[in-house]
Amino acid sequence: MDQEIGKYIIRDWHMEDALSISKYANNKKIWMNLRDAFPHPYGIKDAELFISRAIESNPTTIFAIATQSEVIGSIGLVIGKDVHRFTAEMGYWLAEPFWGKGIMTQAVKKMISHGIHVLKLHRIYAEPYTTNPASARVLEKAGFACEGVLRSNVFKDGKILDQFMYSYVAKAGTQPVR
Repeated sequence: MDQEIGKYIIRDWHMEDALSISKYANNKKIWMNLRDAFPHPYGIKDAELFISRAIESNPTTIFAIATQSEVIGSIGLVIGKDVHRFTAEMGYWLAEPFWGKGIMTQAVKKMISHGIHVLKLHRIYAEPYTTNPASARVLEKAGFACEGVLRSNVFKDGKILDQFMYSYVAKAGTQPVR
């Protein structure tokens, strides 16, 4: 999926992206807002392992967010199984120097379109920590609705945290078929 978002692009991963990812992902501020599967510190080997998994996924559901010269973040969907097969969880992160520029809101909108029209999903959800109001704003600007708060739902960095539950549901008449 090569999708332009202003002067940025959402694209497939390449092993050469490991250097820029390890540079930007090695940031505790980013780690604090993601699951522990995203390591900290984040090194080149972590980036290579992540990229190899993203490249091998079928269908492709994890994409790089890039400038013309380097990768600056990631966005992806984890498709549910069984009765949740038309639902996916969205996750994303962006390098700190690029925060507050509207990049992620546009990337989320592109992923919604990809999820609904290409992957034939009916519902996409995200669960940002309540300590991350910027992510909640991104989701709201992209058309997600807040369904509520999952109280004491995660343990991160020695603390029990609440999470928001946001979702985007396909418009009526877009019955998923796979």
